[in-house]
Amino acid sequence: MGCHRQRHQWSLIGETGQGTVEYAVVTAGVVCVIVALGALWRILSAGIVVDHALMAASHHLEGALGWAFDIFSY
Repeated sequence: MGCHRQRHQWSLIGETGQGTVEYAVVTAGVVCVIVALGALWRILSAGIVVDHALMAASHHLEGALGWAFDIFSY
């Protein structure tokens, strides 16, 4: 019976760090998501996306008819 206990304890020694590794991986993933959402919030609040859309729209309108360009530019 003593041999069975030693084998059981030996298998637990190899598995003691699994929970710590899983916690570290999940924590790193959550931190990455929080940082990405913070960066997205900063970009949206600064108006960079709107400025980029306006610049792209003005370049698109240059190829349109002259009167349409005048109307949409003002």
